[in-house]
Amino acid sequence: MFFEILYFAIIVSTIVFMIMENRNPQISIFWFMLIVMLPVVGLILFLFIGKDYRHSRVISQPELDQLTALRNQSNATTIAQQPSNDKYTKLSKMMCTANDSPLFNGNEVNIYTDFSSMFENLIADIRAAKHFVHIQFYIITDDEVGQQLGNLLIEKAREGVDVRLMFDSWANLTISKKFYNKLSEGGVKVQSFLKLIPSLMTRDVNCRTHRKIVVIDGHTGYTGGMNIAKRYRDGINNGVWRDTHIRLHGPAVSQLEIALLADWRFCAKELLAQSVYFPTIESIARGAQCQVVTSGPMDEWNTVMQGMVQIVAQSRTYLYLQTPYFIPTQPLLLALKNAALAGVDVRVMLPAKNDRSSIMIYASMSYFREAMQAGIKFYLYEKGFLHAKTMVCDDEFVTIGSTNIDSRSLEQNFEVNAFIYDSTIASHQRDIFIADQSACSHVKPDEWEHRPIWQRFIESLSRLLTPIL
Repeated sequence: MFFEILYFAIIVSTIVFMIMENRNPQISIFWFMLIVMLPVVGLILFLFIGKDYRHSRVISQPELDQLTALRNQSNATTIAQQPSNDKYTKLSKMMCTANDSPLFNGNEVNIYTDFSSMFENLIADIRAAKHFVHIQFYIITDDEVGQQLGNLLIEKAREGVDVRLMFDSWANLTISKKFYNKLSEGGVKVQSFLKLIPSLMTRDVNCRTHRKIVVIDGHTGYTGGMNIAKRYRDGINNGVWRDTHIRLHGPAVSQLEIALLADWRFCAKELLAQSVYFPTIESIARGAQCQVVTSGPMDEWNTVMQGMVQIVAQSRTYLYLQTPYFIPTQPLLLALKNAALAGVDVRVMLPAKNDRSSIMIYASMSYFREAMQAGIKFYLYEKGFLHAKTMVCDDEFVTIGSTNIDSRSLEQNFEVNAFIYDSTIASHQRDIFIADQSACSHVKPDEWEHRPIWQRFIESLSRLLTPIL
């Protein structure tokens, strides 16, 4: 009897605590129903992955201030007061205020749509490093691709270059410890993001870093959707792995470095607030204006999502979106529908097949009907798996990064995106989208209405699971 009363008290107190957090009503109702219907399972899941991290910090404000002071000191002449296109002034200001992410002038931006060319340039840049190489990836596999990178990092460390590597502990659960031990023994400073055992003992188990960041000597950086694995080069399921990554050269790299060093402080308990990591970088003539924006479960604002909502609302002619999953938050979904209803050509490209489970693609498809009613067009990539995370609009603006259009990326993971204000780069990304569209099947609204009822049920059931996908 005592244990029954105790158990009931725990459930009630958990529900009260959840209500008092004033979270998204949909997510709160999901957890409430799960705990009521499956008390044991629901309670365990909530304790491990239901935590709201908004009142936590990756790095203290005084420590972050030290890093931003170094960034500002070295890049004082390259921080833009506003975008050259006045249309995006509010967008830029909002992200700078919410995320302390300045807009930088004069950046060279290269877009990669295949892994081999990106990896070739990455290897060349690391080989040329003189002072430091800082790397953070969601996944680094112990295959021939990972070993090639690892061997080079050991080589550079032995040359005296300061080499640091971070990876997500849960995403690399199956990777042999020998791989990372070899790196450590070779002089590479290695850290896993939220180590497995401590996170299992706390409610941090659902707190993952999905960022892909490389910073070389403070002037060259990489970010986007690609991880370090053979499948990114060779493809999966007899198809290509279609992804998008960028190389930045210029002042905006300093913001990539802040994101990486903040995560390093969180993982290694070491603050690297030294000027060597923030060298003065001159603006590149005719270079692009760029803002590097981060988001995560411990941030006060969902800045990447808020930036996307703002850019969708400002679009006038077209908006093309590529994402592996389409499980948008309500603000983003409403913004997309409003844009389409206002006559903007809104297109969303997704993979025809998923890399993880059928639940993700079915959950994505559950949004098709209401979105198509507003005029949004959907294209399913048939050539392989589409893993790109891009948004381009009006030949003026493009964002490329690690953020998927799903609740995990938009609200739970640590993510990073580059917001680029440049007509040449935006036009190039538009052309990439159009080329990819030739490898897609168009989802036609009339045909979609006649899909089997069992499929509709599975879509709706999958959608119910989106808070924990």
